[in-house]
Amino acid sequence: MNRGAGMRDIELRLSATASAGAVLALVWLLLFASPGVADPGQWVDPAAEARNLLIWSETTKDLVGKLGTGYPARLAAATIDYQRRRLEALRTDPERQPNPNSCTLVLACPIDPEVGIDRWRAAGGLVEPVLFTSRSGATLSGTVWATADGPARRPGVVFANGSIVGFEQAYWFLAQALARAGYVVLTYDSQGEGMSDQFGEAPDQLEDAFAGTPVLGFVGPQSVTGALLNGTNRPVGDGLGLGGNGLPYYDGQIDALDFFLSAPDRPYLPRPSRSTGTDHSAKQQRRAAAGTASGYNPLWKLVDDSEIGLAGHSYGAQATSWNGQADPRVRAIVALDSLCLPGPPQDEMLAFATAPVNNILGVQLPALYGFPDRCFGSPNEPPPPLTTPALHMTGDYLLAPVPYAQAPDPESKSHASQAYSKAGVDSAAIVLRGGNHIDFADSVGLIPSSLRGRDMATWYTTAWFDKYLRHSPTADTELTDPPWRNDSATAAVDPSGDANAYSYHYLSRLDITRADGTRYRCEDLRAGCA
Repeated sequence: MNRGAGMRDIELRLSATASAGAVLALVWLLLFASPGVADPGQWVDPAAEARNLLIWSETTKDLVGKLGTGYPARLAAATIDYQRRRLEALRTDPERQPNPNSCTLVLACPIDPEVGIDRWRAAGGLVEPVLFTSRSGATLSGTVWATADGPARRPGVVFANGSIVGFEQAYWFLAQALARAGYVVLTYDSQGEGMSDQFGEAPDQLEDAFAGTPVLGFVGPQSVTGALLNGTNRPVGDGLGLGGNGLPYYDGQIDALDFFLSAPDRPYLPRPSRSTGTDHSAKQQRRAAAGTASGYNPLWKLVDDSEIGLAGHSYGAQATSWNGQADPRVRAIVALDSLCLPGPPQDEMLAFATAPVNNILGVQLPALYGFPDRCFGSPNEPPPPLTTPALHMTGDYLLAPVPYAQAPDPESKSHASQAYSKAGVDSAAIVLRGGNHIDFADSVGLIPSSLRGRDMATWYTTAWFDKYLRHSPTADTELTDPPWRNDSATAAVDPSGDANAYSYHYLSRLDITRADGTRYRCEDLRAGCA
C-alpha cells in the first residue's frame, strides 16, 4: 500500500466527515432555530445543541492537528503492519479464513501505534497472542494482557468487541489500562471480525458467519437462511442465518471465557455447536498439538477464577448483558453502549426500529439516538434473571450527529439500569455529554468522537471492576464522588468550557450497596447527590 495515497485517503475522509456534519447542523438550525423556545422540557436551545454537537468531532480535529507531526506516518505503518500480519497468517496457516470481513478493507481498520504489542512489551508488560477454536469450528484470534509486577493471582476480564470494524485492537487502550490496574485481560476478535475466521467448520460453516460484514451483518432473512443453509428449522429471531446473527458475540464470549479459564491440567475444548450439536474439539486438539492454536491460556497462573468480569462494546455489550447474568462464573459486567435486558429473542433491525429512545416528536427513527432496552440477536433460550452488578455507559448520540430539536425523555437511556435497581442489583447508567457510539473504541479520529470519552469509559470500567472484583477499599468513594462533574481536562477541550462531562439531555444514575452495607442512590450525577 502506498503510504502517501493512504494519507490522502485519510485526509479526504476527514474532510467528508466535517462537511457532512456541517450540513446536518445547518439544516437543523434552519428548520428548528427560533427565539423563545428554550424551555428544556419542550425545545432544545439551538446554540447549546450546536456546541454539544461539536464535541462529536473532537478526535477528528485532534487528528487533523497531528497531520504535520510524525503520528500519521506511525499510524500508516501500524495499519500496514496489521495487514501484513493478516497476509502472513493466511500464508503460514492456510486453514485460517478471516476474509472477507471489514478489516479486509485496509482503511476500515486503522491501528493506533500507541497501543501496540511491541510497545507494551518494551514497557515491561506481559502479552500473549492466542488462537482457539470456537463452538462453530472457527479459529478465533485474541490477546491476553497483564503486567509483570503485581499479585500472584489477579481478577480477570474478558472483553467482547462490537460488530462491523469492531476489531480487538480498537479496545487495546482499555485492556492495557485494566492490566495496569491489576487485572488479567483477554481481548479477541469475534467470528467474522478482525483476524478471526469468517466461517466455521463443516457442518457449521454458517452458524456464526457474516455478523461483522457490512450489510450482511445487519440485514437478511435470518430464520429462512438458517433453515436453508444450516439444515435447521428454527423459529424467527433465533439468530441463525446471514442477518442479525448475534451468536458470534453471545456464544463467542462464553467460548472466550472458557478459554480464558483453561490451564495445562484443564486444556480448552470448545462446546458443541448450537445449530447441529457437532463437537469441534478434534480441530482444537489437532491445532494445539501442531502449535497453530493455544491449548490453554498462557497466563493462566495469574488468573483468580473466582473474580471474573465481562465487558463489551456494541454487540459485545449486548452479549455481555446476557452472559453476565446467565453464567455463574461472572461477578460483574460493563456494557459500553449499551446495557440491555435479557428477554425472548428479537430481530436486530426490528429492535432498533421500535426502541423508545429513537421516538422523536412522535416519529420512530431507527438507530438514530440509541439502543433498544431489550437484548437483540440473543440465544433462543430462557432469559436469565438479573443478579450480577452492571455498569451501563452510552452517549447523547449514536452513529450520526443528528441534533435534538426537542428535549428527549431524560430517563430513556437508563431503563435497563432502573430494572436492575428494581431487582435489587447494583447498577449504574452513565451518559456522556456529546458522546456517541465510537467514544468507546479507538478509531484514531478517522471516525469522529469526543476526546474525553475513552478516558471516562476507562475510569468508570476500572472503578466498577475495582469494587466488585478487586474489592478495593477506595472503589466506593471513587464511584460516589467521581471527578467528572468538575473535570478540568474536559473543560479544556469542551466548546463551552463546561467541566461537567455528564449529559444534560439524559440522566446519569448510580445505585450501589457500599462495602459497609449502606445504600447509595443518585438519580442525577450531573447535578450531584449528597
